[in-house]
Parts: sequence; C-alpha cells; structure tokens
Amino acid sequence: MVWWHFFPLLVSTSTLPCWLIEEFVIAEECTPCSSFQAKTTSECGSTGYVEKITCSSSKRSEFKSCRSALMEQHLFWKFEGAVVGVALVFACLVIIRQRQLDRKALEKVRKQIESI
Repeated sequence: MVWWHFFPLLVSTSTLPCWLIEEFVIAEECTPCSSFQAKTTSECGSTGYVEKITCSSSKRSEFKSCRSALMEQHLFWKFEGAVVGVALVFACLVIIRQRQLDRKALEKVRKQIESI
C-alpha cells in the first residue's frame, strides 16, 4: 500500500480545508489578494491570488489559493525572455569561437605558404 492511503488516519478531517474532502463550487473567481488578505489569509502566501469557494456538503465558505491566467502569462514571458537571453549569449560565444578558429586556420595556411 502507498502512504496516502493512511492519510485519513493521520489527519483529522476537521483540520483539513473542506475543498480537499468534499465537492465545492467557486463563489468568486481567482483575484489578487488585497494587502489585508495577504496579511490575514494564509492561502495568499503561495501565489498571491485566491478564490472564494463554497463546499457542497458542509456549506462552508473558504478561500483557496489559485493561479491567475495573468500571472501565468507574466511567468511565461519571463521564461521566454530568459531563454532568448541565454540563446543570444551562446550565439555570441559561438561567433567568437568561430572567429578564433578561422584566424588559426588562416595563420596555419599562411605559414604553409611561407614555407614553400
């Protein structure tokens, strides 16, 4: 058996958020945390965005951390920028190395011609 089969035995269900153990409905879509929420709501810590959910069985309203499409887009473009930056650095290194090798080859040919 795998360890997560014993998870319900290790943690009481009263300490778990209701959205982990029952079905839920999203009451408010994913929004950035306000400065007050950032200080008071632990769910704001990981992504800076929360959505309000209502659990079906217990009818409890809770906040759940979520990932915003805008945040994902910013992360994507940061990643793309980093990839382009690294590609440019390595392209420059290839050009520099190619010039060094070309100079060495020309020098070798020049020495061979002088020795004739």
